[in-house]
Amino acid sequence: MTEHNQHHAHEHNHGAHGHSHSHGSGKTLVFALIFTTAFAVVEVFAGLMANSLALLSDAGHMFTDSLSLAVGAFSAWLANKPASRQHSFGLQRAEVLGALFNVIFMFLVIAYIAYEAVLRMLDTPEVNGVTVLVVGTLGLLVNIIVAWVLMRGEQNMNVRGALLHVMGDLLGSVAAVAAGAIIYYGGPAIMDPILSLFVCLLILVSAIRLLRAVTRVLMEGVPQGIDPAEVSQALTQIDGVQAVHDLHIWSLSSNSHALAAHVDVDSISAWHHLLPQIQEVLRVRFGITHSTLQPEDAAMVAGCEVEAGCGGRSKHDEDASAPKQRV
Repeated sequence: MTEHNQHHAHEHNHGAHGHSHSHGSGKTLVFALIFTTAFAVVEVFAGLMANSLALLSDAGHMFTDSLSLAVGAFSAWLANKPASRQHSFGLQRAEVLGALFNVIFMFLVIAYIAYEAVLRMLDTPEVNGVTVLVVGTLGLLVNIIVAWVLMRGEQNMNVRGALLHVMGDLLGSVAAVAAGAIIYYGGPAIMDPILSLFVCLLILVSAIRLLRAVTRVLMEGVPQGIDPAEVSQALTQIDGVQAVHDLHIWSLSSNSHALAAHVDVDSISAWHHLLPQIQEVLRVRFGITHSTLQPEDAAMVAGCEVEAGCGGRSKHDEDASAPKQRV
């Protein structure tokens, strides 16, 4: 094996940063879980008494909120676990899996409420507007408090997944209040399922957006906001770095990004000086806290381009110097 293939660099400073955030988000999610579940029980009884789909759908949202918050809290607890031999990156992806569960579950809730809304539009029952108005207002206050608590915490995918349910429930409470007010002042009872259906459409848009973000991480796409070409250019501006190739950038979780690359340098002997500079640029400018870097002697690589069979890059590999997206 040639000298330039024997040098590898690893940076493992991502653990404390990511884990402390997960621990904090876990406490936030547990608080929101207790608060939401308590009111969901009240809203179910009120919805049955008032015969209101808007209230029952809001209560259904709150129960799904409770489940999503429980999943989120459990995922945050898993993500806080240290790395092991079996899981060298730790369990940071648990956050993303928790968000994926919540998105899929939300799609099921949307489908069910939309189905019930259509049935009630075809055969609209009488609705007690006063009960819907009062309980819907209380539910709205509860959801505002829970959403405020979650938005003040760390905004990782796990919390975003739980917040998606809470915001959906908040919109459901708005629909319940509006339906209650309309019915109370003599409006048609059909407004109850119509507003529920409208809320479903709003939630669907947010759910699709979060699903795209989750899929991007699970498919190991380049993190949002990071341009591989810009990363390569920033590294080659460091004195002693000639080129960057075989570049891969992906996410471990919402707040933890990783990079692997080959770096052509003027002299392998200067690598111990170059490595801290490269890691600093990656960490400060791009938020990449885990890097695997392989230095290669630029002069040797250039020589290999004209000497066939020496193990260097061929003309066919020249494009490798351009940044590549890991997919």
